[in-house]
Amino acid sequence: MVKTIQKASKKKVRKLIGMALSAVLVVGMMGCGNSSDAGSKGKNSGNAISVVSREDGSGTRSAFVELTGVEEKDKDGNKTDNTTDEAIISNSTEVVMTTVAGNKDAIGYISLGSLNDTVKGVKIDGVEPTAENIKSGKYSLSRPFNIVTKDNVNDAAKDFMAFIMSEDGQKIISENGYIEVDNTGAFKSSNPKGKIVVAGSSSVTPVMEKLQEAYKKINGNVEIELQESDSTTGVNAAAEGTCDIGMASRALSDEESGKGLKTTSIAMDGIVVVVNNENKITDLKTAQVKDIFCGNVTSWNDVK
Repeated sequence: MVKTIQKASKKKVRKLIGMALSAVLVVGMMGCGNSSDAGSKGKNSGNAISVVSREDGSGTRSAFVELTGVEEKDKDGNKTDNTTDEAIISNSTEVVMTTVAGNKDAIGYISLGSLNDTVKGVKIDGVEPTAENIKSGKYSLSRPFNIVTKDNVNDAAKDFMAFIMSEDGQKIISENGYIEVDNTGAFKSSNPKGKIVVAGSSSVTPVMEKLQEAYKKINGNVEIELQESDSTTGVNAAAEGTCDIGMASRALSDEESGKGLKTTSIAMDGIVVVVNNENKITDLKTAQVKDIFCGNVTSWNDVK
């Protein structure tokens, strides 16, 4: 099996990390609602907040700005993403985590399944970001993990997708911290041969790697190439036929839905707001998160 994971250039990553580790950034003011009231626990030194966000095209960013109200609609339904212009833009989950881990005043957001002890996930409106709370609907920042395909996928891709949606595949999903969807029962491979190209979301990639490894133990006749980028790239690649299966950590837009694609939800995931482990903040209200990422609140001393 040959597996390729395509990521951003090392130069760009170094630049992003360097920005995070350099002098503290002062977040600029821009309109996006009123300053929020009390809700966080703990108090920091009052240093300027370093906002870390994802790139345009990221499914995680798309879901985050919608769920927190950072994205607003006008009366005609046009959407505006009000993320502060001073935000550090990171092109993958891994870079967000590295940036936040290296800057005691940083705040970002990542997939629940990627959370580890290098950063601290905070409660939202008093609710912990856990699989149980997402499944019950108590935790508000959640979104689907989708795969997108065209009708003419090859037999190898069909078999792999059948594995993902089976009891066996969904077990892999739950074991890796994501939330299962309804499964199709025990998996029995048709043992096809061939190659599958899977491309898209960096948030979906970690669990897709686990699914890929488990499937290969059942059917070693299939070569799976995994290309990590973002949701929009994955959707477009599936539509253009340059990949067999696209990965998206969000729902398809109206424009994308008109490209003849079939969407299948393979799991549910939470979006976790993360801060540096030295940060004393443990709980934020949704309105506070919105104010921080819009640039209305620029100092940790004002997050009370």
